Amino acid sequence: MTDVVEPGLRERKRLATHRAIQLAALKLVHDRGLDTVTIDDISRVADISPRTFFNYFPSKEEALVGDGPSFPSDEAVELFVSRTGNLLGGIGELMLDSATDALHDHEIIQLRKALAADYPHLTVLRMQTFRAFEQKLVAVVARRMATEFPELAADPIRLESRSALVTQVAIAAVHHAWQNWARDPLASETLADRLAESFAELDDVLGSLATH
Repeated sequence: MTDVVEPGLRERKRLATHRAIQLAALKLVHDRGLDTVTIDDISRVADISPRTFFNYFPSKEEALVGDGPSFPSDEAVELFVSRTGNLLGGIGELMLDSATDALHDHEIIQLRKALAADYPHLTVLRMQTFRAFEQKLVAVVARRMATEFPELAADPIRLESRSALVTQVAIAAVHHAWQNWARDPLASETLADRLAESFAELDDVLGSLATH
């Protein structure tokens, strides 16, 4: 798996402010409703200026939606593309490189889930961030498959279709891991643990199906 690098002081402060804004927005909207909460309100609770708010989010809706997974680092992408062998396992490792702190934050997750029924358009906005991530990942998977399987490189339509299929299967495993992890906020398992377990389960299932 990809080594985890601890962020420096400046990055830790940035992440703390990023989280404080999201928490303030989610709690205020949960208590008072979306239409009555302003950016000034959110900034005051987060103990920042409105100008600082806009350094992090372009709108209060974006603060409520938060970030999807950040795309893996260039180094992780190039390592993935250069390898051969277990493609789905490689995607699993790549997912660990893209899991942000916000995706591990049970408090934010539960607050966001509580708002989902009242504000379905926020869920749509959030899904759009994941869709953009998926499209970028398909392109990376296609690069690896084109290198590993020259016959696919010669057939761009088939390459795109196969890359999209593999990516969607991998993302289903990510959703499986995330749902199992988010279901139990008191579990000692990390999201990284669940990702590893889900991709191992996927290998077992695909291996079992291949023998029948």
